[in-house]
Amino acid sequence: MNRIFGYGGRKNHDQLLQDSNKAMNEAQQSMQERISGLDTQISQLNVQLQAIQRKISGTSSAAGQKPLRQRALKLLNKRKQLESMRDSLDSQSWSMNQAQMTSDNLRNTMVTVNALKQTNKALKAQYGKINIDKLQDMQDEMLDLVEQGEELQNVLAMGSGVQDLDDISETELDAELEALGDGSMMQGDMAYEGETSGEIPSYLSGTIPQFVDEEPSAEMPGKLETAT
Repeated sequence: MNRIFGYGGRKNHDQLLQDSNKAMNEAQQSMQERISGLDTQISQLNVQLQAIQRKISGTSSAAGQKPLRQRALKLLNKRKQLESMRDSLDSQSWSMNQAQMTSDNLRNTMVTVNALKQTNKALKAQYGKINIDKLQDMQDEMLDLVEQGEELQNVLAMGSGVQDLDDISETELDAELEALGDGSMMQGDMAYEGETSGEIPSYLSGTIPQFVDEEPSAEMPGKLETAT
């Protein structure tokens, strides 16, 4: 239906810009060719005017200079028209150059915008997979684990029921040292009394201990009796 009414085959912005640039380049090329042709014609007129000027300088009579001057006037009018046309084409060419620059800037801007759109889409696709709430929960759990580890280290570093040295007072220290001194003195006195009494210990006196029932026999059998 759109094709019937002439609405089919619509072009997007990129295609329109490409067609516009192509048409602009062709128009500028054609205009430069026309300007070059006008410059050539103006140069030829200048050559003719120089030749006429030399002839006028070589002619002394006014009657001989008159037709030369009329011809020079026509050439000057023609050159003026050509220069006016060239100036007009130069202005048009400048305007087309400005339009071309604007089109190029717009195309570069569109390329930049498309690149930004693609980058934005890629970033959204990447960061959209990250759940901020889950990340915060995971960070909180890690902090809790660190705190639990520190508590365990503190518990392991504590003594298992052993009294700290700082808890012992000076009075308790003096009492312990005095008790140790008394015990060593008692052991020394007992050893000294044993040495001075002259008594031989029971295990060295040769007497039979009380736990032995009979004395050992003095006679040792010479030989064993054999059974008959």
